[in-house]
Amino acid sequence: MRDLNEPTQENVEYMIETVKTKLRMASGAAMQASHFKIDYYEDIKDIYDVVASKDKFSISEVEALVSELGRLRGK
Repeated sequence: MRDLNEPTQENVEYMIETVKTKLRMASGAAMQASHFKIDYYEDIKDIYDVVASKDKFSISEVEALVSELGRLRGK
């Protein structure tokens, strides 16, 4: 089990890949985990925690989560 309390680039990449897989993101290839900065670790972890806690998502939930990831990636 990973210790996601440790803010490392490796953990950022793990969380982004997990979110992409769980949300079945069609555009996942365009959202490279390496494009996310460790500066936003807590925000990324918050998104990861939401995604990890649910089995199903509405379309609007997926859109909101993807939008937030896009905002974090663009910073």
